[in-house]
Amino acid sequence: LQLVQSGGGVVQPGGSLRLSCEASAGTLDEFALAWFRQAPGKEREGVACISKLGLTADYRDFVKGRFTISRDNDKNTFSLQMSNLQPEDTAMYFCAAEGPTIDAKCIMPVSLYDYWGQGAQVTVSV
Repeated sequence: LQLVQSGGGVVQPGGSLRLSCEASAGTLDEFALAWFRQAPGKEREGVACISKLGLTADYRDFVKGRFTISRDNDKNTFSLQMSNLQPEDTAMYFCAAEGPTIDAKCIMPVSLYDYWGQGAQVTVSV
């Protein structure tokens, strides 16, 4: 499985961005999916995840109500819609897939995820 990211960029505080991830050389429907981010000098952290059937999603507290993860298994893609972005959201964002899995839910330990996108920079600045 290979993941190819698109999106990212520079936005002012309060603005919105959308990140997308497309799978090649494989299909996503057996995988839990997630978005992680890593700011300079900090560890990579989970942001949001979605179960393999898309029935459940989980968000870290610092993005709840602002970010939305979604997936389209027919198109073999998943996305992170980010709104009300703040300077503390500035980081390199990575999409990731864990599986194949039979789990009905998703969790976000970095070590569980086997497949990663190349990363996309999100910068929130005035």
